[in-house]
Amino acid sequence: MPAPIANDNAAFGQYEPGGFTRRVIAATRRCSASWAGKRQAFFLRGLALRVLAGRPLDVEALGARMRLYPYNNVCEKRILFTPQYFDEAERGLVRARIHRDFVFIDIGANIGGYTLYTAALAGPRARILAIEPQPEIFERLVYNIRQNPFSNVKALNCAVSDTDGEITLFVAPRNRGETSMRIVNSEAGGVEIRAPAKTLMSIVGDEKFERIDAVKLDVEGAEDLILEPFFRDAPRHVWPKLLLMEYSHGKWAADLPRILGECGYREVLRTRQNVAYEID
Repeated sequence: MPAPIANDNAAFGQYEPGGFTRRVIAATRRCSASWAGKRQAFFLRGLALRVLAGRPLDVEALGARMRLYPYNNVCEKRILFTPQYFDEAERGLVRARIHRDFVFIDIGANIGGYTLYTAALAGPRARILAIEPQPEIFERLVYNIRQNPFSNVKALNCAVSDTDGEITLFVAPRNRGETSMRIVNSEAGGVEIRAPAKTLMSIVGDEKFERIDAVKLDVEGAEDLILEPFFRDAPRHVWPKLLLMEYSHGKWAADLPRILGECGYREVLRTRQNVAYEID
């Protein structure tokens, strides 16, 4: 397959799906969550990727318009072809907690799946902050935000870490969604980028948040680096009511479930990859 093209910020619609890819997308989005349904979806997806030969596609998914590059980012591939498989239970939990003044922080926002899904449901009085450190992915995130009438979404191009300053990120070229502050993929060992970093407490202070309804973290095993100092330093009134994150117990240096339990959080959801905690 040819290499994907670089980010293209041309007007939305430039990469509208053609007849074949449009039919494939419609078919994959109808596939069930059964083993046979997923096999069919993945087979059809492979055919479409060969036809696309590296081009992005402009589509609607998860209630928002997005330009998606389904080649070096598994998140974009899932949202494009099978949004029904994209963290269905996790999104359902967020949806059940949304209200008119919902305050949501998306750490490791990628190209905006959770950000745009939440913005589409929450309405104009919500406040949504999307944080993504990778420059190429951040550019896609900002493009996607701008294609929608969501004036309540702000994007920050930085990492979230245990200190303010600058950090090294280890990049997985075949799946940019696995980029992390820790080496969690053998492919990432030789690919590094430098990025500005802030603590979650600094971000909360800079943005003048008085409360937080939900935080989603997709940081590939660095959740403890972010949350341990936050719960040590942050006043209780800004502790998020809901925490949704990848379950990375073997990668954490700290016992994060114990820390959350001591803070009063209880586990309310566990899926194959993710876990959610809530505080009363």
